[in-house]
Amino acid sequence: MIYIGVDDTDNHESRGTGRLARSIAQILGRSFQIAGVTRHQLLVDPRVPCTSHNSCAAVHVRADGDIDLVALADDVQGLMLADYQLGSDPGLCVARAVTPAMSEFGRRAKVELVTQDEAYAVAQAAGCVLRGLAGTRDGVIGALAAVGLAASGQDGRFLLVGTMRELAGVQPLGVVLAAGISEVRQMDGRRLEAGLIDTCGGKLRPALRSGRAILYVQRQADEQPWQPVKLD
Repeated sequence: MIYIGVDDTDNHESRGTGRLARSIAQILGRSFQIAGVTRHQLLVDPRVPCTSHNSCAAVHVRADGDIDLVALADDVQGLMLADYQLGSDPGLCVARAVTPAMSEFGRRAKVELVTQDEAYAVAQAAGCVLRGLAGTRDGVIGALAAVGLAASGQDGRFLLVGTMRELAGVQPLGVVLAAGISEVRQMDGRRLEAGLIDTCGGKLRPALRSGRAILYVQRQADEQPWQPVKLD
């Protein structure tokens, strides 16, 4: 798997980082198989400048053989700069061999202040591509964190996987699973074996857990469809 992390790409008037990540995935999907796009929540703190919720995103790319990661980063950088929003501080990370230190950096970025210098040091030791593209270049922090958290397989939620965004209305469990969601679970962890699920107009957001897209659901009464739950 190749992971592409992006962060700090928007301002208060522009589309968010998640939308840009999905756009990047759509374009890369012409040449690669896209396993998904995930959102990862980082530290919310007055000392951390952010547009809204301080989240970052990762594109999961399945690719066999020898892939030139620098050339891939160049392509994604071009897409990001073509969408550059004045006032944003975009960062980009591209990695295939994700080290434990990268995932630990991501976990730290969720709960404490981390710096650009730390991000660059971790990236250099790992040999991954990490670039600040404009502004303060603080986006390198979230971009590296996104890759580390995505590769851990235990954090965040999918903004895109399979054809889940094409679902509409209330659908049977089998249809939801066929759209690319790995498993549906109740909030107590029990696996859902049957039932109807409200797809919320294609806005299902399965969690990334154990490297899989797992949708968590709940409901108020037995007759009602199961409602999706968003987990960070």
